[in-house]
Amino acid sequence: MPRRTSTAAILLEAVLVMAAAAGFAFAANQLSPRGLKLARDYFPSTASATHLPPKVSPPADTLPASAHENSETAEIDQRIKGKGLQPIDRPETERLFHDPRYQQGLVVFVDARDQDHYTEGHIPGAYPLDRYQPEKDLAVALTPCLNAQQVVVYCTGGDCEDAEYTALLLRDAGVSNQNLFVYGGGFNEWSASHLPLDQGPREGAPPPAKNQ
Repeated sequence: MPRRTSTAAILLEAVLVMAAAAGFAFAANQLSPRGLKLARDYFPSTASATHLPPKVSPPADTLPASAHENSETAEIDQRIKGKGLQPIDRPETERLFHDPRYQQGLVVFVDARDQDHYTEGHIPGAYPLDRYQPEKDLAVALTPCLNAQQVVVYCTGGDCEDAEYTALLLRDAGVSNQNLFVYGGGFNEWSASHLPLDQGPREGAPPPAKNQ
């Protein structure tokens, strides 16, 4: 009659066989040039695998031109507001220029540049008023400004602050601050937009708008 093998003996024999197989496989892996390196991390964590360098903002000179323009306009508007005045942009300035009230004297433009620049070119119908020599033009420009519903003061534009100080001069002379506006883009922006210009001294009422 055959001898029965106990369950414990069978399990022990299986464990010994598996241990021997594992030992053989380990030895073969170590000797093989293509074997797996046990110290190597074959499954790096997601954090290290996807780590990216921090974003760096592009230099200012690589930004679109429109971004520079918007930034400059915002700075000019902030400067004007800082003096307690109201800024006005080019589209609104152009709209007032074509407003029928301009021909009626209810909208007035004031050019705060010196006489030479005014003569070379200015918004048609604008009153010259050089803040450095106000006695020359204030008497002529003040009454129309006092009677107007909107007064738009401009100079060269950009860093030029003559329009702002001329607006303050008019305000001190009695023009309502509510009716005063400073066109920060100034003459340079107006002419660059190919809007109407006039040359020489101011004569009479503003002429009808005409494109160059």
